[in-house]
Amino acid sequence: MKTSHKSRTPLILLIAVLIGGALLWHHYSSGKLSIRIGVLHSLSGPMAASEKPLVAAIQLAIEEANAAGGIGGQKIEAVVADCRSDATYCAQQAERMITEEHVQALFGCWTTDCRKKVKKVVEEHRHLLFYALRYEGMEQSPNIIYGGAIPNQLVMPAVNWALENLGKEGNPEKHGKRVYLAGSDYIFSQVLSILIKDMAGAHGAVVVGERYQPLGAANMDDLVADIADKQPDIVFNTISGPDNNVFFKTLKKNGIVAAMMPVLSFGVTEVELKGAETAPMAGHYAARNYFRTIPTHENQAFVKRFRDRFGEHALLDSPAEASYLNMRMWIQAALEASSGDLHKVQRTILRQSLLAPEGIVSLDPVTRHVWKVARVGRSREDGQIDVVWDSGKPLEPAPFPTYRSREEWKHLLGPIASPQP
Repeated sequence: MKTSHKSRTPLILLIAVLIGGALLWHHYSSGKLSIRIGVLHSLSGPMAASEKPLVAAIQLAIEEANAAGGIGGQKIEAVVADCRSDATYCAQQAERMITEEHVQALFGCWTTDCRKKVKKVVEEHRHLLFYALRYEGMEQSPNIIYGGAIPNQLVMPAVNWALENLGKEGNPEKHGKRVYLAGSDYIFSQVLSILIKDMAGAHGAVVVGERYQPLGAANMDDLVADIADKQPDIVFNTISGPDNNVFFKTLKKNGIVAAMMPVLSFGVTEVELKGAETAPMAGHYAARNYFRTIPTHENQAFVKRFRDRFGEHALLDSPAEASYLNMRMWIQAALEASSGDLHKVQRTILRQSLLAPEGIVSLDPVTRHVWKVARVGRSREDGQIDVVWDSGKPLEPAPFPTYRSREEWKHLLGPIASPQP
């Protein structure tokens, strides 16, 4: 019996649907569909020079993972948004990444203002942000992985080291008893000033002065004149990264050098030094968890891979290394989950540890911050920083330093804990 053309039509359509579905499944299972992650960093505006190396570090980690087979055969694809050095715009891009680009995780932000604005977005959507910057702490979110250091992992041990070791020139028995606090007028400096004053008091040191400059200040003559007048043994510097160029040039212009008045900085990296004349900071100190000069095999291999990929003069610093680390942690969690799916990675991410360029790091499942080694380095004429001290082992993260309760911290910080640039 012949089958009419009319009767064959539904059968042909059914076969077409089945074949199409099979092809779609083959397309998915063969790894041709990518796992999309969002990158939120400034590629333009005043923050671009600092943030571009972070994008490069994330890109390197993705390329290495894809070369090794990706996640279950699926490649990782970075969807990059230029945050334009604007925290509000960055939060808008985070919303777009989640709702339109359907990314499985977000990597980005630099300033506290940016992080806090994006924090609202990822919490509303129950999404996941990886943040790489050292910051002032006093925060914990179920939707953020904090890959940078907090004060008890960097500022507090470095201040303790400085108070015991600096300010002795010409008098070996003398400890740094007179300290000066120089910072930028934003939340990082304001929180750190409380912590440093607490530590100075515990050491019997006296804070002889403190001043805070507007972000982007082009003139620091008054600040440096006040430092010269107060003659502290140590200056603790929390000035925002790019503004340190003006600060150290002004110090040098006024004859203040490391041998007579050492400065310990918490906002200086190799990237900021490379972007300016490096000589004014030579001999002064910086506190970070990572320096490019760390002599371990893992770090030197990382530096070589980074330079091979982005050029011999590519800039690399602590935030970039932490960005690479964050991406590697996500990759490990996705491999363990056999999927890049947001919800599956959320279940595996909190048990990740790895050997990073900075050393062994582990994600703390309670605080969602990373255990990290604290380091102090001394800057050289060429802009590199040599390690002079480290904590010897990774330090447990305590977002709210334990010598006060969390409620006491929130009450003490009050209005300064609200988002600022």
